[in-house]
Amino acid sequence: MVTEKNLESFGKLLKIMDELRVKCPWDREQTYDTLRNLTIEETYELADAVTRKDINEIKTELGDLLLHIVFYAKIASEENHFDIKDVIDSLSEKLIFRHPHVFGDVDVKNDPENVKKNWEEIKQHEGVQSVLAGVPVSLPALIKANRVQEKVRAVGFDWDKPEQIWDKVNEELNELKHEVKRGDQHEIEKEFGDLLFSVVNAARLYGVDPENALERTNRKFIQRFNYLEGHTIKKGRLLKDMTLEEMNEIWEEAKKYDS
Repeated sequence: MVTEKNLESFGKLLKIMDELRVKCPWDREQTYDTLRNLTIEETYELADAVTRKDINEIKTELGDLLLHIVFYAKIASEENHFDIKDVIDSLSEKLIFRHPHVFGDVDVKNDPENVKKNWEEIKQHEGVQSVLAGVPVSLPALIKANRVQEKVRAVGFDWDKPEQIWDKVNEELNELKHEVKRGDQHEIEKEFGDLLFSVVNAARLYGVDPENALERTNRKFIQRFNYLEGHTIKKGRLLKDMTLEEMNEIWEEAKKYDS
């Protein structure tokens, strides 16, 4: 919602940035390149807060990310390329153009899947030559695999039914097992990639975000291992001195505390 308070707050942020670029030695020295890694870090911190559903932390991390957006726009304005108004205007124009079902007379039958397909068709008309052109090269591989599959689905390149994917998963698993027996490390790596790609595809087809699913398992494993480690230390022992059977006994106990 647009309110005077919202506009005042945003204006205050822009004024603070103006002052920082003049008065703060660190802020004055920043460039696109020096900010890049920091921006990536802030994005992951926001993603982590979202995963944990920590509302206060989400608010904080959104602020940090907004600072970076304002920072880039400020640098660009100093170089006479564009300013924050140009950024916002460009975004507004794109949102209106890509949502003709909201701001025009296109009917998508209130179906999110049809909205996605229409979105991809519009981008094709905008001059984007490839369906996959908008997938960032630097995305982490798991996220990129899911995004690539979502993109091609929007133009109809997908399985007719979710259950069809399991034949592909089993095919890739068998090919991996074959290469493992042969012992060719290059081919093993290639087949592992194919298997992972097909598993990501399966997750997508069943409405599961593979990144979120894997992160949940990461957190669960870490929680259980911390429990195992903590209980071992309490007993005055080291993990390396325990048998796998002893560790598994505590591991099973740790499962009771899964969140």
